[in-house]
Amino acid sequence: MHEMGITQSILAASFDAATDAGATRITEIRISVGDLTETVDFALNFAFEALTPDTMAEGAVLVINKVPAKSRCLVCGTEYEHDRFQMVCPECGSMAVELLQGRELQIDSIEADNGEDEAAAPPEDTTAPTDTAKE
Repeated sequence: MHEMGITQSILAASFDAATDAGATRITEIRISVGDLTETVDFALNFAFEALTPDTMAEGAVLVINKVPAKSRCLVCGTEYEHDRFQMVCPECGSMAVELLQGRELQIDSIEADNGEDEAAAPPEDTTAPTDTAKE
């Protein structure tokens, strides 16, 4: 299960970026994962849930954008999506292809806050009005 190590790296990079930006809490991490990376979404989510408690990402959401494998034929120029086992050009049958996408494994964005919104909000007035000013 290499997803645990991948998720640890994603979290470490996210913590560094959030800390550098002055954030205290991460609320969402969006990643792109190519089909050819051999990662399993379930395992990424499981690792994320296992690694985030008691961290600045506790309660955060992991959003996974799957990127299909796509190649361009170097003979006829056709661009096409394929799986990891069948990369032959569907138009001319050539095996001379250039992989365009499908090996991505990157952090697209991190949403975080610094807690200032909660700290800046005035405290809720819980006291009842009194008539002591009529003396």
